[in-house]
Amino acid sequence: MQIRSKLPHVGTTIFTLMSKLAAEKGAVNLGQGFPDYEPPAGLLDRVTHHLQSGHNQYAPMAGLPRLLEQIAAKIRRLHGIEVDAQSEVTVSAGGTESIFCAIQSVVHPGDEVVLLDPCFDCYAPAVELAGGRVLHVPLTLPDFHIDFDRLAAALSPRTRLLVVNTPHNPSGALLAGADWARLATLLEGTDTLLLADEVYEHLVYDGASHVSALSIPALRERAFVVFSFGKVFNATGWKVGYCIAPPVLTAALRKVHQFVTFSVSTPLQHALADYLESSPDFLVSLPGFYQSRRDRFIALLAGSRFALTASPGTYFQLVDYSAISSASDAEFCRELIDLHGVAAIPLSPFCETPPDCRLLRFCFAKTDATLEAAAERLRSV
Repeated sequence: MQIRSKLPHVGTTIFTLMSKLAAEKGAVNLGQGFPDYEPPAGLLDRVTHHLQSGHNQYAPMAGLPRLLEQIAAKIRRLHGIEVDAQSEVTVSAGGTESIFCAIQSVVHPGDEVVLLDPCFDCYAPAVELAGGRVLHVPLTLPDFHIDFDRLAAALSPRTRLLVVNTPHNPSGALLAGADWARLATLLEGTDTLLLADEVYEHLVYDGASHVSALSIPALRERAFVVFSFGKVFNATGWKVGYCIAPPVLTAALRKVHQFVTFSVSTPLQHALADYLESSPDFLVSLPGFYQSRRDRFIALLAGSRFALTASPGTYFQLVDYSAISSASDAEFCRELIDLHGVAAIPLSPFCETPPDCRLLRFCFAKTDATLEAAAERLRSV
């Protein structure tokens, strides 16, 4: 039987490939973005409690009302923004499902969607499955900021959606309030919607603060804003996230969500609601915790031939290897695994047209032992 794929140019993700190679070669895996330490003990206790308390059947489609209320309370407490829990918040199977459902809910065949390269690899396939056309606008190097002139030139009456990501994966770059204000001006008077991927909202360093699209009224009224519990609670395997959007967009997203997953793990939702209520300071502590991970990794690479500038956010660090090799980033990643036993992620899969640079992405959400083992091998390169 021959099947005509709807994604003929899409293969296995680079994250899966590099993790598979790392496992086969026994390499230290700083590639795929997941912590190698456990979620908070108090949160795990609540999961166990709810697993054993009969909370194992379907949750409401939009999310447990109590979790929706705790999400709204968190947004109010940390960002000073009022969100209606019942009409504006939807719990999803990870941030990826929110992104997919948002795109499927508003992008029609022939619509254009603008992506800012480098960008996460789930955006474009979701647009293609909706029948949309992707336009890639490169971010500036070396700071990975928006080129507003190029972005303005890419926008047209056919633009249905603009996708932005802050803190930015893979670079860690942040959008400031002034950036959001310029985006609001660009979109003013248009029918273009915004999808803001903010899953690393709590991982911002050096005294900076995360600025959400929700804080800009002119953008909030046209925006899907996506967040992740897995990223902030060291539980990427749980695949629990959520989307905040105005009621009309939330209603559209839920129409798709109900036929993708319908609802998300009930005991996990109960546990997350408990932990958000009982331990609000955990989220406040995350920037300091992850900045120490970042700084530790940078210090361990001192004296190596890799060059880097400290990542402003996320738990990823870009590293320049141009003093070591002229090989492509994909080739050099394979060499690192084969010859030195460390897995990284190349920059090129995040781009339609890879920039002329030699950059790899390392994940520093790892224990000291993991970072030290990786750095010892990297210093020998």
